[in-house]
Amino acid sequence: MSIIQPPTILDVEASGFGSDSFPIEIGVKRADGARFCRLIKPYPGWHHWSSEAEALHGISRKQLEKYGQSGIEVCKQLNAFMGKHVAYSDGWVVDYPWLINLYAEAGVLMTFKLSALEYILSETQMEHWHATKQTLMEANSVSRHRASVDAELIQQTYISTASLPALAER
Repeated sequence: MSIIQPPTILDVEASGFGSDSFPIEIGVKRADGARFCRLIKPYPGWHHWSSEAEALHGISRKQLEKYGQSGIEVCKQLNAFMGKHVAYSDGWVVDYPWLINLYAEAGVLMTFKLSALEYILSETQMEHWHATKQTLMEANSVSRHRASVDAELIQQTYISTASLPALAER
């Protein structure tokens, strides 16, 4: 049996769900098992806040002000952690713009690449993804919707679905 090399997974939590929202937390689970998680202190021009998003991730704006790090520091630390590697996101369509927004506001060049997870999933993985993820959430009593927890769960779902036999030809 071959060992499945998992991809590096990056997840972003944000202040809301729309285009006015901004990143508030970044979590990464690298292929080698190393983890990165940082809260981001909002920039002065970042005003949009959704109480529905806060209820989902459980992070208040007050917590960000108290415990968040500056965007510049988060970008530098994330670059150091990621190097020139590729990370994958299961929510690339929103995570990537939030990352771009963060790096642009910080004035820091992103050294790594973020790609959509779907690019590396097989048909079998895609077919079984949601059921497998739900099973893992229940088995591990995952209740927090936080960036680092989500990155871990996504990586574990990848590993679990990668070991499934390929779908038969239709």
